[in-house]
Amino acid sequence: MEIIDLRSDTVTRPTVAMRAAMLDAQVGDDVYGEDPTVNALQQRLADDLGFDAGLFVPTGTQSNLLALLAHCERGDEYIVGMEAHTYKYEGGGAAVLGSIQPQPILHADDGSLPLDRIVAAIKPVDQHFARTRLLALENTWQGRPLPLAYLQDAHNLARANGLGLHLDGARLFNAAVACNVPAREIARHFDTVSICLSKGLGAPVGSVLVGSHALIDKARRWRKVCGGGWRQAGILAAAGLHALDHHVARLQQDHDRAARLADRLRGIAGIKPLGQHTNMVFIDVPAGRLRSLDAHLRDAGIRISIGYLPTLRLVTHLDVDDASIERTVQAFAAFFEA
Repeated sequence: MEIIDLRSDTVTRPTVAMRAAMLDAQVGDDVYGEDPTVNALQQRLADDLGFDAGLFVPTGTQSNLLALLAHCERGDEYIVGMEAHTYKYEGGGAAVLGSIQPQPILHADDGSLPLDRIVAAIKPVDQHFARTRLLALENTWQGRPLPLAYLQDAHNLARANGLGLHLDGARLFNAAVACNVPAREIARHFDTVSICLSKGLGAPVGSVLVGSHALIDKARRWRKVCGGGWRQAGILAAAGLHALDHHVARLQQDHDRAARLADRLRGIAGIKPLGQHTNMVFIDVPAGRLRSLDAHLRDAGIRISIGYLPTLRLVTHLDVDDASIERTVQAFAAFFEA
């Protein structure tokens, strides 16, 4: 039975055409800066998004960490959302490895960090406090694209207060497709942007951090310190280039299928719909039935993330087609109608 995996868009597998591009990649030693395919990927994203330089790294977690290390020094602070990936889901790397203090604040419902909360969190210049250096935003956040007007306001606030601005843009292209703007229109507000290639874009590995020459030079050194220097990485960079050429526009298909899935699940008694944003569907189910639902779906060849909360996130991606949506709806319906 073909498995339908809705746990995340990180589970995507490289397509046949992507594998062919990887096979044909020209390679060199990237630690020496001599891998032509890595160099092409880095410059491609830097040029496309309006930055000087880029840095190809193994993971989005490392990309965000390198950005924080490039912006901040020991004893500095960054302002971040309480439910942001860089704060909650990356092992506390900035604090553990960089001695950088996070200052988390509550998100608004649309994923933004309210400007008044940001201002209130900025520390005065005083020896008692960590020095506030950076504002970190996430787009999309739980599938929600940040409003374009908000990005300009956040940029203006950061500049007025002497803060750098970093974007965890793991799903930047989902946000751009949802807002019907070039990704550059979102990225232009930031000093650094991290882009994940191994989520909806479908590459097997890798993220790219873009920024100024000075910031990327610092990030490159920290990449080596963190063990992220790699050699003939062009094999992986070729997958990223293929994804940028062939998998950006098709993200709309993922959004459309997520909307269809949300609409169909809405009609099943026992499921409480919470919303659909880009390629993510959120539902609540009775907490006492979580384990039996998981077992039922597994028997039907469907994988979802089951935790201790009744809220479930279902994520569409390039390995989820129309037939997958239909099978998923039927499996949920069979469970709740039994």
